Amino acid sequence: MKIRTKITLLFSLITASLLFIFASIIYYSAKQNRDKEFYSLLKKEAVTKANLYFKAKVPAQTLQQIYHNNYQTIQEVEVAIYNKNFKLLYHDAVDIDFVKETPEMIDKIYNQGEIQFHQGDWQVIGLVYSYENNKYIITAAAYDLYGYNELKSLLKNTCIIFILSILIIFIVGYYFSKKTLEPIKNLTEKMNKISARKLNVRLKTSPQIDEISELSATFNKMLNRLEDSFEAQKHFVSNISHELRTPMAAIIAELELSLNKQKTSEEYRIVIKNILSDAQKITKLSNNLLDLAKASYDPSEITFKSIRIDEILIDACGQVQQANTNYHTKLSFENDQIHENQIIINGNEYLLKIAFINLMENACKFSEDHQCNISISFNNSTIQLKFSDHGIGISEEDIPHIFVPFYRGKNRGFTNGNGIGLSLTEKIIQLHSGTLQLTSQLHKGTTFIIQFTHLQ
Repeated sequence: MKIRTKITLLFSLITASLLFIFASIIYYSAKQNRDKEFYSLLKKEAVTKANLYFKAKVPAQTLQQIYHNNYQTIQEVEVAIYNKNFKLLYHDAVDIDFVKETPEMIDKIYNQGEIQFHQGDWQVIGLVYSYENNKYIITAAAYDLYGYNELKSLLKNTCIIFILSILIIFIVGYYFSKKTLEPIKNLTEKMNKISARKLNVRLKTSPQIDEISELSATFNKMLNRLEDSFEAQKHFVSNISHELRTPMAAIIAELELSLNKQKTSEEYRIVIKNILSDAQKITKLSNNLLDLAKASYDPSEITFKSIRIDEILIDACGQVQQANTNYHTKLSFENDQIHENQIIINGNEYLLKIAFINLMENACKFSEDHQCNISISFNNSTIQLKFSDHGIGISEEDIPHIFVPFYRGKNRGFTNGNGIGLSLTEKIIQLHSGTLQLTSQLHKGTTFIIQFTHLQ
């Protein structure tokens, strides 16, 4: 069932329920008012006839004649008068006698002063009438033909109006739901035109701030992220292809030349050394890509535990110096006193070590003394790490793009690289809810500042 149909049915059901309750209250109120007004009329008729009998001394035969004459044309009130001893003094029509009075009824009226009840469709009232210090019991009964006809007419008209109202409400509800959901329908039609080849299509947004406008704006933001992701993926694949093609082409070329021409042992050693260098580049690129993929995982899929930052830095320094004996690292603590909790964070040891090694290797590669200076400082809530060098620095044009995967700045001719290290480092730091800042001056050096929140 479509939402439009659901809204229409729900709207109709709610409105019909309210109309039904409203109509029921009106009908019940009309019924109660009819009862109350007719009892009041019976009481007046009873008192009037008692006044005629007792005060005006109208003969009983005359009153009975009036009753019989009126009974043929209208629903005349049948009145009976008793004394407190249950002696019948007057009755409009003994032959009809619709209300069968009993001593118990007379006693009840005498004791309570007045009673009202229904006998079938007839309404009956009993009351005490005082005349010349004597008390008499009067009963009056009649069928309210006019009142019941009015109630039937009211019920009939109410049912007709109710049914017609339901039909009108359903039509209005259908139109209302159609107009309400029309923007969503337009959005759906527009969305169906969006594909991987048409990610530049955007939904129209209204200047009015409403739910549909917010939905369109949110969807457009999602499309922006998807488009950026697709473009990044294309760029990523293109760069990977280029980075892999170059060393692979060099390896193939070296091997083909070796097969086509006889070489000396020393020449073969040079060929093998070149092939090994290219293979190492491919291996490093593959490892960096695997680490980049791991750093892009959802945080819930990565194992985090309490680790000491200083121990990871010491291990990273050892690996950097072991991989290249020309590289040097210097680690120092700026705080005089060290509390163990202040150098412990919740993180992944492997990924953090990769990030620190990348920063150290970059500092050593791009400086003539091949040295990276690392300092650790901390306060009550954060740990700060500084990786600095006295190298060639980074130009202002390159700084905004330095964390883009495969981006190589103007200093790319200074040393080899694939442009993944810094983007991988940034992802790892963000994964650990840290911040990474960069300051650099050409020919003076570069400093990377990392901040983490330590365990309290």
